[in-house]
Amino acid sequence: MSFRPFWRAPTAAVLSLLVMLAASIAPARAQTDYPNRPIRMIVGFAAGGGNDIFARIVADKLSQIIGQSVIVENKPGAGGRLAPEYVTQQPADGYTLFVGPSGAMAIAAAIYPDLKYSPTKDFVPLAMIAHFPLIMVVGADNPATSVKEFVEWAKQNPDKVNYGSSSPAFTITTELLKLKSGMPGVMIPYKSSNEMILSVIQGQSALTIADGPPTVPQVKAGKVKALAVTGVERSALLPDVPTMAEAGFPAVDVRLWSGIFAPAATPPAVIAKLQKALDEAIRDPGVSDKLKALAVDPGGATPEQFKGIIASDIVKFGDVVKAANLKFEE
Repeated sequence: MSFRPFWRAPTAAVLSLLVMLAASIAPARAQTDYPNRPIRMIVGFAAGGGNDIFARIVADKLSQIIGQSVIVENKPGAGGRLAPEYVTQQPADGYTLFVGPSGAMAIAAAIYPDLKYSPTKDFVPLAMIAHFPLIMVVGADNPATSVKEFVEWAKQNPDKVNYGSSSPAFTITTELLKLKSGMPGVMIPYKSSNEMILSVIQGQSALTIADGPPTVPQVKAGKVKALAVTGVERSALLPDVPTMAEAGFPAVDVRLWSGIFAPAATPPAVIAKLQKALDEAIRDPGVSDKLKALAVDPGGATPEQFKGIIASDIVKFGDVVKAANLKFEE
């Protein structure tokens, strides 16, 4: 009687199948265990700026929620575009995220035809950290008390209508107002929002449209006069200042934002876990209060809504750039 061993060495085909099964199980296990090491949040500006502060506020809370360190890394350069380029070159495993403002994720796509990344194809929105309107201010001694009065004053004094800008976002918003009102105005470049506001205070610029943190204190101190906030809702910090819609220019509807993004190829399970954890972090009262203190509105959109906002903003800003024939240096 012959004896057949109960075990045979696996054939090459069986070995190949086992290898394939192991390879498929490893990523799934990695997704289940995620995160099992520190996560990096890449910011495209130097430490201390608004986007950097947003990132650090959220990172601290996210670290508590997910049980892993969340490290903010600053990679400034190319007007904030170097950071998203860097993130697209990293593994799409959920351990390298991008903290992106509307400048890098909407405006850049509208003004730079040779952008090295696609905000809508290369990234998945995880969470909107905050959104905020801009504030139109003029000199405290300007006779205008409304946007329409200022437009009329500007048309009567075209040689006096310079406006300060330190960012394509501010330039495009002001040019949008010019398109919708017929107001004249020549842009004067500055390096920061603080310099823009100072130029209005000192009479070097007739107006500027700027972000809240450097602007609100000067409005409350009476150094400049706020005529409107962009967007369809009033600012909680300046409740007596009308919106552009209330001022008669509803098309000047601009709200800038900052959000957190992952590379598009990141596994869906990791994306879902990050979206849930970030939503919890941003809703936390402590986080929300810190963001509100920076003159911004926390959150504001679901990831799916955020995706639509980005696509819409790219079109809106692109239309203004074409209509006003704007050119921006790389």
